[in-house]
Amino acid sequence: MRLQASLPLESASRIVDEALRRARAEDMLPMTVVVLDSGGKMIAMKCEDGSGLVRFDVAFGKAWGALGMGISSRLIRDRLAARPSFQSALATASDGRLIPVPGGVLIEDEAGVTIGAVGISGDTSEKDEYCAIKAIKAAGFVSEPVEPDPDWRGSALSDQRP
Repeated sequence: MRLQASLPLESASRIVDEALRRARAEDMLPMTVVVLDSGGKMIAMKCEDGSGLVRFDVAFGKAWGALGMGISSRLIRDRLAARPSFQSALATASDGRLIPVPGGVLIEDEAGVTIGAVGISGDTSEKDEYCAIKAIKAAGFVSEPVEPDPDWRGSALSDQRP
């Protein structure tokens, strides 16, 4: 018996490598990138040197939450901003795995079917999301959201290097 993967390893690896290439091209902080298939199984992951220990859990939670809710983690954040009780309920229901900040991006095929998700953690959430979206598109897929936050370059962490 042969199982059909929704997102082949070759494609997931291309997404991870392109996300890291984009991060280096923009001189971002060290990144952790996780790619999940549509069933939430991790297909590929890389952590750059200097990426903090918890970055994997954050990246995984962004991707897993996007798959679990069927919307990007940016949209989860936006929809839950005024609903803290529901946000708490989601945190409880997901055993704390759902991370409701940008950086969890759905991967869709040409027919609009969700075949996986990318989660990135390392720099600001907006920069993480930018890398995910650009990597998904470079691998020949459609991202949701389709475009990064227009002000992604202007986002900064308070202790970020100049």
